Amino acid sequence: METVTGYVDHIIYQNKENGYAVIALVSEGEELVCVGSFRYVETGATLKLEGNFVEHPLYGCQLKVESVEIVQPDDQDGMARYLGSGAIKGVGEALAARIVKKFGADTFRIIEQEPERLVEVKGVSERKAREIAQQMLEKKDMREAYVFLQKYGISNTMAVKIFNRYGMELYGIMKENPYRLAEDIDGIGFKKADEIAARMGIHTDSDFRIRSGIMYMLQLATAQGHTYLPVEVLKSRTAALLSLEEECVGVQLSNLAMDKKLVIRVSGEDTRVYAAAYYYAELACARMLHDLNVTTEPGEGGSLRMAQEQKAVSLLQAVEREEGIWLDELQKKAVLESVRSGLMILSGGPGTGKTTTINTIIRYFEAEGMDILLAAPTGRAAKRMTEATGYEARTIHRLLEINGAVEDGPSADGESKKARFERNEENPLEADVVIIDEMSMVDIHLFRALLCAVSVGTRLIMVGDVDQLPSVGPGQVLQDLTQSGAFPVIILKHIFRQAGESDIVVNAHKINRGEEIDLNNKSRDFFFLERKDVNVIYKHMIQLIREKLPPYVEARPYDIQVLTPMRKGNLGVEVLNGILQRYLNPPAPDKKEHAVGERLFRVGDKVMQVKNNYQISWEIVSSYGIAVDKGMGVFNGDMGIVKEIDEVSQILTVEYDEHKRVEYPWSGLDELELAYAVTIHKSQGSEYPAVILPLLSGPQMLMNRNLLYTAVTRARKCVTILGSSQSVAEMIRNERQNRRYTGLCDRIRECMPQREGE
Repeated sequence: METVTGYVDHIIYQNKENGYAVIALVSEGEELVCVGSFRYVETGATLKLEGNFVEHPLYGCQLKVESVEIVQPDDQDGMARYLGSGAIKGVGEALAARIVKKFGADTFRIIEQEPERLVEVKGVSERKAREIAQQMLEKKDMREAYVFLQKYGISNTMAVKIFNRYGMELYGIMKENPYRLAEDIDGIGFKKADEIAARMGIHTDSDFRIRSGIMYMLQLATAQGHTYLPVEVLKSRTAALLSLEEECVGVQLSNLAMDKKLVIRVSGEDTRVYAAAYYYAELACARMLHDLNVTTEPGEGGSLRMAQEQKAVSLLQAVEREEGIWLDELQKKAVLESVRSGLMILSGGPGTGKTTTINTIIRYFEAEGMDILLAAPTGRAAKRMTEATGYEARTIHRLLEINGAVEDGPSADGESKKARFERNEENPLEADVVIIDEMSMVDIHLFRALLCAVSVGTRLIMVGDVDQLPSVGPGQVLQDLTQSGAFPVIILKHIFRQAGESDIVVNAHKINRGEEIDLNNKSRDFFFLERKDVNVIYKHMIQLIREKLPPYVEARPYDIQVLTPMRKGNLGVEVLNGILQRYLNPPAPDKKEHAVGERLFRVGDKVMQVKNNYQISWEIVSSYGIAVDKGMGVFNGDMGIVKEIDEVSQILTVEYDEHKRVEYPWSGLDELELAYAVTIHKSQGSEYPAVILPLLSGPQMLMNRNLLYTAVTRARKCVTILGSSQSVAEMIRNERQNRRYTGLCDRIRECMPQREGE
């Protein structure tokens, strides 16, 4: 480790958000390039740095900085250089020289303790003296705050965020309740706040600690898809986390409820605890569903009025003749129900005619002169919907006109940052009919935003496969809607002839019914290779992607997707991505790369966005380099290719579907993962020409029927399973699914009666 002291001659690059900078430091008359995360840096400042010298392939020798200490200049030249560097607004080099000439080595003490004496210098008024002193004080406060925070193990990046959020109040907050950091600062969770609190000497049974622990456990629960936890489960988990008795936790539950941070609901023998935002999100959805659930006035016998019934049937028959299609009874019922009802749910497995039914509904309402909007949760799902219907379909976020602005205060999803949708109660969607596909992917946050933008009188038709995995985000909206019994639900069951010729479709339905599937490899689109050795599985996987499958399904290797049930283990996402990257996109002299911790990104890599980012911008650039379209937002599950890595500007560029380009600063790369292999859960809403499933042993909670069914239905032309036939059989037999604690179904039933006969 080398130690270097010098002054900052100029800043080559600086990221204001996380403190990362590239600076030119003059030490002993020589200029040295230094890179690292600096607590506080400005031109003219004197720094004492510790780090290691490295040889960059493009930029030569650099000091990779590990620690930074800001020191006061100990000579008059250093003082004049700092004051005249531009760090103090209104003080140029000439004035700085006069101040230092007047006060000498005592300059900084005079400015901080006797600023009124600055008027002794020509060109300094009383007002300017106050301004100079104020700026020096603020910068001193900032430096001291960063040093203070560093003592408690807080990184430079976090120190910048904390000081920007609290200013000089941070000392009181750290002393009284450091757990506020977990609530207010993005990137500091409960565990980090707990570590800081321990260093501050906060007692383990502190009320603040217990409250923060409770909220943290609810936050973890929502990450697992729950919107609430049973009280006993919450108390048990929180007590285990904090190493305290459950009685201590119970007392604070009541206090948090009084502070309106929690909602405690008694349902029968169960007591449920919600983070307040999630309870009110479910309640708001139920109330809006009640308002939208308008049914055309029935006549005698409970059917549509005779004239309207005849008109609907006649129009439906005309559409069938014009489109040359034949609908079965359930499909016809779905079309007529969409005419009669303000809300309708259409479900069914692959090959059961959902697309044909949607197309018929569209043609029907089109013939009536109605305005129709189509949307799906992801870009890929929206693209498929467009191709299947011939109508433009957008992502739900784009339909609602996402605005990346940050709003103050907590959002409905419990986060401090909230995306604003321009389409809402005050500015609803201008449509007579809204059709949403892949509803199984829609979580409670997005569903609430959607309902806010649909005005009463607009028909809302929700399409999805209720047997697929629930959304990645909290809630199980489609399942709760279906189980509530409050809305018309049509589940298509008949497999049409053409679809029935596909073993992907046939086997998907067999899996869903718990029946064994044929693995004899006589199929044209469903293959199984019995392999017990993971190294052999790796070898065949690479061979399939590089050589066998692309010509067979007429696709690029990039389009072949490996899906796996888990993240960890030899056949988990983390290991597979490292292996697949090595063989599918090996290093080359012309391919730049950048390491982030243990992850490595290389130009040409297939990557996935792993969290919603409403603030990040994208643009579509023409072949002439001109932006032809731009917008905000990249969303969880979006896949793209790394196109550029710029070491100087610290930017990695990814191109997503429709040629949307997004620039990620180094600090934003935690939102990206390699995507040669992804979890089955992350593949929801996507469809790939070919899917490869490596299946050996795994946790029973993951190796279940629901997961296998979802994986198989992601393939359009070919499924290849590599692994154990016994594991496949056990997954089909395993009906166990991770239970989600959600209350939307109950909120709906409280707001409206169930439909007769359901």
